[in-house]
Amino acid sequence: MKIETIAIQAGRGNDAATGAVMPPIHLSSTYLRGNEGDYIYSRSDNPNRRALEECLTALEGAGADACTFASGMAAVASVFQALKAGDHVILPDDTYFGVRKLVTELLGKWGLTHTMVDMTDLAAVAAAMQPNTTLVWAETPSNPMLKVTDVAAVAEIAHAGNAKLGVDATWCSPLLQQTLALGADYAVHSTTKYLGGHSDLTGGVVVARTVDDAWTAVREQQEFGGGVPSGFDCWLLLRGIRTLPYRMRGHCENAMKVAQYLEQHPAVHTVHYPGLPSHPGHTVAAKQMSDFGGMLSVQVKGGAAAADRVAGKTKIFWRATSLGGVESLIEHRAPVEGEGTQTPMDLLRVSVGLEHADDLIADFAQALAE
Repeated sequence: MKIETIAIQAGRGNDAATGAVMPPIHLSSTYLRGNEGDYIYSRSDNPNRRALEECLTALEGAGADACTFASGMAAVASVFQALKAGDHVILPDDTYFGVRKLVTELLGKWGLTHTMVDMTDLAAVAAAMQPNTTLVWAETPSNPMLKVTDVAAVAEIAHAGNAKLGVDATWCSPLLQQTLALGADYAVHSTTKYLGGHSDLTGGVVVARTVDDAWTAVREQQEFGGGVPSGFDCWLLLRGIRTLPYRMRGHCENAMKVAQYLEQHPAVHTVHYPGLPSHPGHTVAAKQMSDFGGMLSVQVKGGAAAADRVAGKTKIFWRATSLGGVESLIEHRAPVEGEGTQTPMDLLRVSVGLEHADDLIADFAQALAE
C-alpha cells in the first residue's frame, strides 16, 4: 500500500460493539481478567495504544515493533535507560539540548559515558567508536541547526563496532525519511510534532527494526518506567496521522518558499534549510529524504537584539515553543535553551505551518523591515 493508504488504514479497526467506523476511546485503567485481548492494566497496555503502535510500526516501513510514550523525551530516555552502567554512547555535537542534559547530567551519574562529535564528519564518528560503545545517536535534520547526517553511512560505522544506531527523525517524520530502511536500529519521534500535527497532545515513539534483547529492554522501560500515553492521547494521535501525508506536502511546499525568500533578504545572513542548494547537507538530504520538511532556522543581521525584535514583530508566526502543528511558530531559540546553549544568539527557529505561503512571506517582510 502507498503511504497515504497506510496512514489511514494502519491500526484501524471498527468498534465491534456498535459498528462505529472510528474506534472508541478506552479510558479504563484496569480490565477484567480472562477477557478477549488480555488487557490487564493501562500502564502495561491499552487498546488505543496498541492500535497506535501498530500504525506507527507500519508507517516506518521496515519497523518490527513500536513503543509509545507520554512525551518525546520519555521515548528518548527509554533508549538510553535501557543501556548499562559503563556503556559508551556517541552523540551529535549539536544534539537537542534536552538530550544533552539527559545524557551528560542525569545518566552520567549512573556511569554512562559519552563522546560528542560532528555527525556530518564520518571520520570523526568512526574515530569516536570505543570497545564499549553500545549506541550511536543521530538527529537529522538536527535541532535547531538543521545539520543532515548520512544515516546509511553512520549505520555502517555503528554496526561495524557492534553498536546500535538510534535516530531522532522528528523533523522529517516517517513520511519524508524511512529511517529504518536506511539502516538505523531505532527511529525516534516526538509525536507531539508532525505526527499529531495539531498542537493538542504530547507524546513520543521508538520504532525498532528488529525485536531482540536490546528492544526487550526498551519495552521494559515503557512498562515499568511508566511514562506511557493516555488512551485519549493515543486516540488523538491516530486521528492526526490520518491526514499526515497531505499536511506534510503543505509544510514542505511552504517552507521551501519561505526559505527561498529569506535567503535573498538583505537583513538575513544565513538560512538553514536542507532544501536549498546552498545548504551543506543538501546532497545527503536529497538522497535520503523524499522532501525537505517544514522546519528552517534563520540567522539575522544585528545579533541577539535583532533576532528578538523580529520574533516579537511577527503577526502570523506565533512566538511559541514547539513545531509541526498547522499553525506557524517562531522562536528566538538560544534564550530558551539557557546557559550552555550551542545555538547562535542571532538564530530564529521557524516552524512553517499551513497558512498561505504569500501571507507567511509578507509577515516576515514586515517583521524584518527596519
